[in-house]
Amino acid sequence: MATSTFSGPVRSENTFKTVSKDATTGTITELTTLGDAPVTLADGDVTITNATHSGRLLAVPDGGQDNTYTLPSPVAGAVFRFIYSGGAADATDFIIDTGSDTNYFIGGVTHLDSDAGSGGDEVVPVYSDGNSNSKFQANVPGGCDVMVFAKDSTNWYISGWVTSATAPTFADQ
Repeated sequence: MATSTFSGPVRSENTFKTVSKDATTGTITELTTLGDAPVTLADGDVTITNATHSGRLLAVPDGGQDNTYTLPSPVAGAVFRFIYSGGAADATDFIIDTGSDTNYFIGGVTHLDSDAGSGGDEVVPVYSDGNSNSKFQANVPGGCDVMVFAKDSTNWYISGWVTSATAPTFADQ
């Protein structure tokens, strides 16, 4: 495929989509949609897809129970940004799950302790183990901005922050 170079703005009345084409099968996989409105995630478990969720802001609701958001198989370039959209600290957690310990997280988040001054750590990094942690749990968040992006076809980078009285955690399946 040829490369196109534009000297002025590129405009779309709808969205832009970034895709990946498998060199062997020719299968097209949508990686990122740019320009669409945020997606408000359901108060319940959700299977995340590249076509619907990648490249868009994902608003995590004030849940009625712990919600699990399961990522698709990683495809380099896919990116998911989760923000907490509740009006106060949640009484429940949300979990981002890769589905398999072979598709683990690399990186970590910053925990901003919301019960500051209580003698605990106030601002601390929380890291994955970098070899099998495939679940990330934001515990009773009061705010968060967590970005997950596919490093390659195996692993996910994770970065961001979570404000909560309880530190977020990483775990295996």
